[in-house]
Amino acid sequence: MSTPTPLKILLVDDEPLARERLRTLLGDIAMQLPTEIVGEAGNGRQALDLLQGAVADVVLADIRMPGMDGIELASHLGLL
Repeated sequence: MSTPTPLKILLVDDEPLARERLRTLLGDIAMQLPTEIVGEAGNGRQALDLLQGAVADVVLADIRMPGMDGIELASHLGLL
């Protein structure tokens, strides 16, 4: 039986504790859904910069952040 390819995830939240909690939750489900955190950003602008050099299957983004928020980030990613 082959090992499933991990889901590549980018965490975007202006609160480091919130990103830490997401890492913990993803670790809790690792047996059911393998994941790989490809980066972390404190706002949407940083996330866009990270995505220039990293590939993510999923972006978990906070809605309210200083600078570029999660909604604006989604629109830049073509998700809205």
